[in-house]
Amino acid sequence: MAARLYIPSDTTAAAMGADELHAAVARALRDGGQPVELVRNGSRGAFWLEPLVELERNGVRLAFGPVAVPDVPSLLEAVSGDPASHPLCLGEVSQIPWLAGQRRLTFGRAGTGDPLCLEHYQAERGFAALLSALQQAPAAIVAAVRDAGLRGRGGAAFPTGIKWQTVLDAPAGQKYVVCNADEGDSGTFADRLLMEADPFQLIEGMVIAGLAVGATQGYIYLRSEYPRARDVMRTAIAKAGAAGFLGADICGSGKAFHLHLCLGAGAYICGEETSLLESLEGRRPLVRAKPPLPALAGLLGRPTVVNNVLTFAAVTSILSEGAGAYAEQGSGRSRGTLTVQLAGNVRRGGLVELPFGRTLRELVFEFGGGSYSGRPVRAIQVGGPLGAYLPESQWDVPLDYESLAAAGAMLGHGGVVVFDDSVDMSRQARYAFEFCAEESCGKCTPCRVGAVRGAELVDRLRAGEQVVENTLLLRDLCATMEEGSLCAMGGLTPAPVRSALEHFAEDFPSGAGG
Repeated sequence: MAARLYIPSDTTAAAMGADELHAAVARALRDGGQPVELVRNGSRGAFWLEPLVELERNGVRLAFGPVAVPDVPSLLEAVSGDPASHPLCLGEVSQIPWLAGQRRLTFGRAGTGDPLCLEHYQAERGFAALLSALQQAPAAIVAAVRDAGLRGRGGAAFPTGIKWQTVLDAPAGQKYVVCNADEGDSGTFADRLLMEADPFQLIEGMVIAGLAVGATQGYIYLRSEYPRARDVMRTAIAKAGAAGFLGADICGSGKAFHLHLCLGAGAYICGEETSLLESLEGRRPLVRAKPPLPALAGLLGRPTVVNNVLTFAAVTSILSEGAGAYAEQGSGRSRGTLTVQLAGNVRRGGLVELPFGRTLRELVFEFGGGSYSGRPVRAIQVGGPLGAYLPESQWDVPLDYESLAAAGAMLGHGGVVVFDDSVDMSRQARYAFEFCAEESCGKCTPCRVGAVRGAELVDRLRAGEQVVENTLLLRDLCATMEEGSLCAMGGLTPAPVRSALEHFAEDFPSGAGG
């Protein structure tokens, strides 16, 4: 087999110069006449090494990175000679410690080949789960998801099997499956990475969901700021349909599932499932009151499964490997693997997939390598812009839903943002209110007004005005937002504020913290 070079087409890799690198390599290969096949693969999520180039020859796959355009001549010379001697050679891809230390189930195929090659997907056991599901009754599929212990990976962590069972049991002539791909949390990119690196997995998971609950129509609500993911998903949907994995007669089974891609409205609040449904129906994305739950009255008033990208993707592992094998991973009620996205002031940013139960300290220092600046890490925010800021005393808490909740934090969508000791936590507290004021749908008063008043109160505290009185007022405001907001947007905004006051009191005037 001729040598094969892989250059990623992922958004982050492209931002680091992968497109220009691909053009330079293609030009050099053409001019030099080297018998090397050039493939655009998906990223493995090792963003600190991008552009990460991989050479496959004689069954061995070597990694080089980060590679820049000036490195092309020496790289191609090494390809035809001794690749291991190149200064950018990292050894075999599978042996890179950062990757070897992970347990990749959902992202096992990411970066291994052309994301839009159906043959590659099937060669890597793609659609095996769907073929298995086609042979099972809907109740059996739902039971497998329930027995695996899968919980929603979008942030709420609701048991997926219970949600699907509710939709399955609901009497209706038409049901829907909706994928929440409106990934808006700061420091998160796992949904985008999966769609760009392994799009057929999302499609397969959604078709399985349709078979499980009796839905024949599916919608992917995609964040509008993801143009590459949009293009990849459009092509993947078309290819899956042409190959019989979507449409009126899935794999000749007589069962139907049609999938549509819709672009989001550019609002963070559309990540909340009922706001997303309002937007999908063509209305202003205001949060709906619950009940009724979307599982009973969702899209167009019909029973609807709403899950995020990683949840649907995890279903393919459950159906292909078995519920027991999936449930063996993790700890307590947090089963399977946790997909963490390391961002912020961190040396080795990227996507890390591990069984639940590892600690934040292990994640940030063993995989992340500490701060990018080289200064001491001071605070770590887990769970997006509405997640708590954790001090060092809480970095040994296991990364699972219950342990983090007991510590006053949340796992959310798995975003982990690192801050060094130069951070001003009073400014971070203000940012939480500022973010909420900007992104609130405006439907309920505690969120709409509370966020604005919260930012004003933090400004007064930072200025040293009536510190004791304004601190009490700020705490009362947080309680009102938490208890009175219609959805998690306002209800969770107090979490980063309270954690900043409690754990980083020295950044506030005397009398404000604690």
